[in-house]
Amino acid sequence: MIRSSTRLPILLCFVLTGCGIVDETEVEAPAGAPFPGLTTSESEQFGLGQALFNRAFTPEEGLGPLFNQVSCSSCHDLPTSGGHGAEPVTKVSHFDERTGCNLLKEDGGDLLQASVVPALRTAGILPERIPVSATAVTELRAPSLYGIGLVEAIDDDDILTRADPDDQDGDGISGRPGLGPQGLLGRFGSKAQHATLSEFIENAIRGEMGLTTPDHPTEERPNGLPLAEGSDPVPDPEIQTSDLTLLKAYVGFLAQPGRRTLDNPEDQAAGEEGERIFESIGCVNCHTPTFVTGTNQTAALDQKRFRIYSDVLLHDMGPELADICVPGARPSEWRTTRLVGLYLRSEFLHDGRARSVRDAILMHGGEAESARYRFQDLTPELQQSVLLFLRTL
Repeated sequence: MIRSSTRLPILLCFVLTGCGIVDETEVEAPAGAPFPGLTTSESEQFGLGQALFNRAFTPEEGLGPLFNQVSCSSCHDLPTSGGHGAEPVTKVSHFDERTGCNLLKEDGGDLLQASVVPALRTAGILPERIPVSATAVTELRAPSLYGIGLVEAIDDDDILTRADPDDQDGDGISGRPGLGPQGLLGRFGSKAQHATLSEFIENAIRGEMGLTTPDHPTEERPNGLPLAEGSDPVPDPEIQTSDLTLLKAYVGFLAQPGRRTLDNPEDQAAGEEGERIFESIGCVNCHTPTFVTGTNQTAALDQKRFRIYSDVLLHDMGPELADICVPGARPSEWRTTRLVGLYLRSEFLHDGRARSVRDAILMHGGEAESARYRFQDLTPELQQSVLLFLRTL
């Protein structure tokens, strides 16, 4: 059964005022393109941000001294700039039932940097290693950023009304909101640990490229050890607030890809049946098909219905998918992955560990276990219909 809390405001809008809500295709475009309807100024910001997103930094420009990639697009380049990435990053954490989650700041933090600048290597300091204090190690692949600005534009209440942390309705699903560092509603990151796009982008700039910012002007330290003298010649901060603003404009104005039409009419018809089955077996209880953005000063994001197939909440996915933690999420809790643009990917699940959509479904446990069982109980033909539907997203 579909939880209807996000649909009621839509119906009331149409009945009472119209609200200006439009069809979801109004926020879709080819992969890598901006939202339709941006102003001239917003389009210019998008272009400038895109150039910065694709820029390869050097040590002389602030890269490092610890880093994973030289540009944002090194992690987000498939099938275009702003898409997903194939190369994984390694994250670690320590979890204790009594004391909770520790991101191992004293050992260099939860993100391992796999590269160092030449000056650091000359000083005998190598890329970071997994701390002995880590109780979990995982590899994560960068998600697609297409349409992510729409997620930030959802009103908090529209997400929170879907939360049921105590499973009061007894359906076995107890999604709860993640929390950002300031206690705000988490929307981004595999554990919903980032509340805003600005926070999400800045965290990536610092961790993946080693660029300091006005709010975080201190360099990361290799496994917590001091940096070698002379290994960081660029004054801090190495990237300015204006640069972060442009990056947010680019990422925030990336449109999401449109729905795919299957070439074979029989496959297309089966996929349409698969959409109904996807709903009937309970997948939509977490993979909410659509949301509507709230009032927004950017017209392209103002009161727009869009496809998402996520409730943006944390769910317990069972012990087999438990590994790293964050302060607001236990090892087995993960934010529901958006399924829009699924047909553009070749690796699946929240961390990219699954090599097929079927494998990803069969790895679902915890709160998603009953939906997985219902999928497994389908005939092979009906299972294929569901998979064909997912290939259209």
